[in-house]
Amino acid sequence: MAKAWVSRPLGMFSGADQTRNFRELAAIFPCRVVRRSEPPSRFARGTPLQLPASYVHDGRTSSSAALLAGTETAGLLVWQRGALRYERYFLGVTRSTQWGLWSITKSWVGSLVGVALAEGAISSLDEPVTRYVPRLADSAYDGVAIKHVLQMSSGARWDEAYWDASSDIRAAGRALAQGESSRGDIARGLQREHDPGTYHRYSSIDTHVLGMVLRRATGQPLHEYLREKLWQPLGAESDAFWIVESDGREWAAAGLSATLRDTAKLGVLYARDGVWNGQQLLSPQWIRAAQTPDAPHLTPGPRASSAATFGYGYQWWLPDASGAFCAMGIYNQFVYVQRELELVIAKFSAPRNYAAGSGAEHFLEPEHMAFFRAVAERCS
Repeated sequence: MAKAWVSRPLGMFSGADQTRNFRELAAIFPCRVVRRSEPPSRFARGTPLQLPASYVHDGRTSSSAALLAGTETAGLLVWQRGALRYERYFLGVTRSTQWGLWSITKSWVGSLVGVALAEGAISSLDEPVTRYVPRLADSAYDGVAIKHVLQMSSGARWDEAYWDASSDIRAAGRALAQGESSRGDIARGLQREHDPGTYHRYSSIDTHVLGMVLRRATGQPLHEYLREKLWQPLGAESDAFWIVESDGREWAAAGLSATLRDTAKLGVLYARDGVWNGQQLLSPQWIRAAQTPDAPHLTPGPRASSAATFGYGYQWWLPDASGAFCAMGIYNQFVYVQRELELVIAKFSAPRNYAAGSGAEHFLEPEHMAFFRAVAERCS
């Protein structure tokens, strides 16, 4: 039973130490529990990996240790070809600590769409979201294909500028904390900025709309669908927690807390073409489509048709043309996948200076991609 909605602020962009908040979200917010698997599936131990001492980004060589310390890394895990090669924890975090995944949650929700599609609960990604959620008629989402929402190309006007107190994402957070509205209400009020399927704009509300579609298509709450279709089949070692809003529904875009090992298992599932212990949990077709930019506005690199330099798939970021893809959350949470090497890197962080200014250079996502590529080179 979830506790009543609380409005205790996290002070997310105040520059304060967030370590305690990120590991105690289930005590701060009402949550649903995603029960662990019995028995759990534990990673085997592989050949220990020595992290690269440095990496190259934008033509300069930087220290790996400095990046990990500077971003206040709470946990780092490297899995390759069936076994753990590196696993360390910091800041009082352990392998059993449930940590806020933030927008890594989006990649779990996108994967549930893949399950629902394979099982026929969703007939086609070309269907409009309003077939499942009629209340979005006359909003920016009216008639928009599920696929375009998956690809953050809904065309809805939205500002996800975390550093700007007047942005849509910050205003929505304040309204939700005060119990004034749900994200479903916010989605209904959005206006269209671009034709659907023509412009990539990262939007947490797009993922919340996917959550609305999943609930109607499957007839299940998101936490139950996740438990049944992915969490328990993946042999999760620990419970996860999913924040719910004042209406009792899960925060689809960023509400999960889980351990680093269990978080990494989503990357392992994708690295293994959707197969876990001989069971096909996601189809190979979905795995390929999820990491394939199938239109110019989704292709990595600077382009007029995107607000981001990274490319985008089905709720996965495509940082470059290497074939790697990545789930990312604010404050430098990552699940990085390089399928050719059957490699997964997962990282938890809590840098207090995150979003200290405007622009991606303050978030250090490109810097992390350079570090992850250096790790991948060490594993090749």
